[in-house]
Amino acid sequence: MKLNTSTRKRFRVSNKVKKVASKERFRLSISRSSKNIFAQIIDDSKKMTLLSASSIEKDIKTGSKVNKTELSKIVAERLAKKAQEKKITKIFFDRGVYKYHGRIKIFAETLRKNGMEF
Repeated sequence: MKLNTSTRKRFRVSNKVKKVASKERFRLSISRSSKNIFAQIIDDSKKMTLLSASSIEKDIKTGSKVNKTELSKIVAERLAKKAQEKKITKIFFDRGVYKYHGRIKIFAETLRKNGMEF
């Protein structure tokens, strides 16, 4: 079966992160669309999602109109707050297909400012 470029890129990045993953660190997987951004903290050993945050949650959507970069900052702050409640501070950042640029970079920097280590 032949895989397209984006699927190969996603597997390559995720597999590198999974190889170095340990029991005390979880994986932060990010995905985005043209309007929204989604993030999940995943425990690969148990194969389950521990936390998630997205820009389509009701309390984020009810706010005033914000641009996409501001939206990614809000989602990152929300995810960091949820992670601190569950005492998760160390993660691996799985950017998936996306370059570390633009909204993805802003998301990562906001997480670092709010106490996450990766």
